[in-house]
Amino acid sequence: MKETKIVLSDREIPKQWYNIMADMPNLPKPPLHPGTRKPVGPDDLSAIFPMALIEQEVSTQRWIDIPEEVLDIYSLWRPSPLYRAHRLEKALGTPAKIYYKYEGVSPAGSHKPNTSIPQAYYNKKAGIKRIATETGAGQWGSSMALAGSFFGLEVTVYMVKVSYDQKPYRRIAMETWGATVHPSPSTVTNSGRKILEADPGSPGSLGIAISEAVEDAATHSDTNYSLGSVLNHVLLHQTV
Repeated sequence: MKETKIVLSDREIPKQWYNIMADMPNLPKPPLHPGTRKPVGPDDLSAIFPMALIEQEVSTQRWIDIPEEVLDIYSLWRPSPLYRAHRLEKALGTPAKIYYKYEGVSPAGSHKPNTSIPQAYYNKKAGIKRIATETGAGQWGSSMALAGSFFGLEVTVYMVKVSYDQKPYRRIAMETWGATVHPSPSTVTNSGRKILEADPGSPGSLGIAISEAVEDAATHSDTNYSLGSVLNHVLLHQTV
């Protein structure tokens, strides 16, 4: 019988994240401030992110230690299994060995808790009480709701309206973990209200939901914003 699945022991969970920035010959340019159109700095980001995540965002250190509290939660479902795709290799007629990592074993059913857990941890350490975030189909919102439940954080999710209507079970999962879920565009934020005034039947979009979540975080001192893709520290956390 061919070996198909590889599962490590709990003690073999990585104790550090790998930062690809350390090995990039040309670092990506920083994002531009939407108001000034100049590169954003730590002071700009501190309005919606904790300093620990800002430091990770700009770090070029190759290895970054994973906090023990985060490792304890990771161990609830990690290590995740590594599979050898024998049948795909055969179908392609390739001599290459193809492997894939199955991340569906997490409570939220995806890879996204790999970053939602540390993001919640660092926000909690910074004294933040609530996280505002967006979600499209609901995977990221579910992951952030899960993370908030572990660390006693309130979580507000702006879910793209068409998905809010089409995927009620994702919304129920988020609410089960204690999150408050709004269909976006919503009447909760100025940006949402403006969209609804112009288009009462708007199905929403990820961009609109992001605008609402960022506005929510920026206008409440006890609240930070959280994002499940795009940013350097999100990629860093996925290397576990």
